[in-house]
Order: sequence, then structure tokens, then C-alpha cells
Amino acid sequence: MTMNEVKESLRNIEQKCKLFQQQQFTFITALEHCRENAHDKIRPISSIGQVQNYMEHHCNNSTDRRILLMFLEICSDLNKLCQHFEAVHTGTPITNNLLEKCKTFVSHSNDLSNIRAKYPHDVVNHLSCDEAKNHYGGVVSLIPVVLDLMKEWIAHSEKLPRKVLQQGET
Repeated sequence: MTMNEVKESLRNIEQKCKLFQQQQFTFITALEHCRENAHDKIRPISSIGQVQNYMEHHCNNSTDRRILLMFLEICSDLNKLCQHFEAVHTGTPITNNLLEKCKTFVSHSNDLSNIRAKYPHDVVNHLSCDEAKNHYGGVVSLIPVVLDLMKEWIAHSEKLPRKVLQQGET
């Protein structure tokens, strides 16, 4: 996979993410419904795996299922993109560190509770204080944080000498 293909893949994921961001309240409502159905109103949503479990076992309407599925698909796309990044070049300490962070964040079991998107992302600002702090801040911050890391990876990678990039393309 070439750098241009990776950038195109990231742009496609970003388009999907824009659609998802517009439906953030639907996403939060779906999580809320699932937490009620699971009798799990105390624990925060702390992993992609937890969202998947909710969708598979505690989701009983098509709107909720659709938005949870959209979140899980975006996470899966981001995970696949991490693998494509590795194919572009062997990496430098900076790009490898960024890639490792991305891979950790999109891992199904990674604890997302302490992740918070920062300015210019306002996803957490749209939640009430209690929701943001205690239940959904990490899960709504995941996608913007990973996208930022991926853009940073691309920016650093594009500064590398051409021969380093070509090593990954062979």
C-alpha cells in the first residue's frame, strides 16, 4: 500500500466519522438503552468490546443497533488502517510510537475511560458533565483522538526520505 492509498483510506474513514459525529446523541442514547437493558448503569463504557457486547446482547431496536454498528465499523476500519500504515514503511521512533498508540486505542479490550478528546474536538462538550465525566467521555473521544494520531503519523511519514517510504512498498 502506498502513502497516497493510506491517505485516501483515512479520508474515507473521516467522511464516515463526520456522519457518525452528527449522530452523537443517537449513539449516546443507544448506549444508554443498552446499559439499562444490561442493568449496568454504574460502570462507564470503557472499551470497544463492551460496546460490541451491548450491541450483541442488550440492543433491541434497529436505530440503536445501526449506530452502534457504525461505531464498531469505524473502529474496525481504523484498526485495519493501522496495519496498512505498517506496510507503508518500517517507521521511525516517532511514527512507531504514534502507530502503537493507535493500535492500543483501537484494541477491543483497551480501557478508554481516561481518554478525552481535546480542542478543537468538542465531542465531550456536548455531553452533560455527569455523562462526560462518568460514562461516555472515553468512548466518544476515541475516534477523534485516533484520527489525530493518524494524521500526525502521516505528517511525520511524509517528511521521511523517499527511500525509507519505498522500503515498505516492496
